[in-house]
Amino acid sequence: MLILQCTKKLLDRIKPAIVLPHLDTSILGNWHATVLFWKPQLALLVNDRTLLPALLPLAPASTLGLRSPAAIKNVLVTLGVTNEFIHTEMSGMGDVCFAKTSNRSVLGVMKEFVYLAEGYRDYHKLNDPLALSLKLSETPCGPLYKGPVFPSKAVRELADSG
Repeated sequence: MLILQCTKKLLDRIKPAIVLPHLDTSILGNWHATVLFWKPQLALLVNDRTLLPALLPLAPASTLGLRSPAAIKNVLVTLGVTNEFIHTEMSGMGDVCFAKTSNRSVLGVMKEFVYLAEGYRDYHKLNDPLALSLKLSETPCGPLYKGPVFPSKAVRELADSG
């Protein structure tokens, strides 16, 4: 089961049924999500465990939960994560539940990713959600400083150890 812990502004936009946040049973665990009110609007997903970002178009908002696993898979494939790890993760993402955000550290990282993504879009003309996701995955993140430092490296290490 994929658990998307959404910011209030994303929950207000998609209006899903909300459950109490609980630990996902997959290796990567829960994901946090927010909305970027750009043209076109995007959803930013950030993994709780590795801080790996995945961007995808928000529209149509009602299908965000159904489309999120494919966006996550595209980022994992492009990063060169093993097929076995990807298959294991995707098999657990058949059902999607929405919850309110609960991890302030991840929210801080998401805020920084939004800021950086705006700069990459405006200055470097990066508009493709996958390209932006990959660029953000190379950002050093404070919560990872005692380990792999970069989300892309954190997810590769996690996949290789599992």
